Amino acid sequence: MDGLGNDFVIIDQRDSDFELNKSQIKSICDRKKIGCDQLILVKKSEKVDAYLIFKNSDGSDSAACGNGTRCVASLLSKENAKSEITFETESGILKSKILNENNIQTNIGIPKTSWNEIPLAKEVDTKNVEIKVDNLNLSGTAVNVGNPHIIFFTEDLDKIQIKDIGPKIESNSLFPEKVNVTFAKKINDKHFKVLHWERGAGLTKACGTAACATAIAGEINKVSIYPTEIEFKLGKIKINKDVDGNILMEGNVSNIEKIHLNL
Repeated sequence: MDGLGNDFVIIDQRDSDFELNKSQIKSICDRKKIGCDQLILVKKSEKVDAYLIFKNSDGSDSAACGNGTRCVASLLSKENAKSEITFETESGILKSKILNENNIQTNIGIPKTSWNEIPLAKEVDTKNVEIKVDNLNLSGTAVNVGNPHIIFFTEDLDKIQIKDIGPKIESNSLFPEKVNVTFAKKINDKHFKVLHWERGAGLTKACGTAACATAIAGEINKVSIYPTEIEFKLGKIKINKDVDGNILMEGNVSNIEKIHLNL
């Protein structure tokens, strides 16, 4: 399945739990073979509908994935005829609502903005994180929405060579767990266009948590208002906030394509 081109291989392990090694995960994610941004393992939960484990295409772990969560919510809702699906994840409980056939809303929770919660290697102003990459002096806003993100606002996305600077920012020593990197251009208070480099996956067509992080960074810098639409190459994700401060992410997911894997 995919959400705006952010694609996933989803393996249901609720009835048959088995371990995949890093080599097998990388093989599944390899675009010369099957290919995906992330692998999602759906495991049995005694408390809620399922427990989700996210694996990046380089075999590393990811604590949360907004688009992936929306995809699995759609999958399980069709299976169980339920309009609300709840998951356990490493980053906490994620609840999703089925708004219509393929339009899914997920509650990402309350964002974290303290330097030690993101986490950063040292105490700095998370609204204005200064980073030098090659000959560029950049200032971004860091937040955590299940994963660490840094958002840079720019007037011209076309000038951003994200394939070159994305991996350098991702691995900057300021981020002990690495970081997701987004460059955002303001169209208006409720609309931003973005480029995204994903921690452990590289250049991706979309990223749900990056959309959330962009809206939050816009709020922190007083350049956006909710609801905010974050535009990726293949479409938009709508970000809103409830009365308790939880971030709500809404967008379309694809139909389900079943495949067979020989490992």
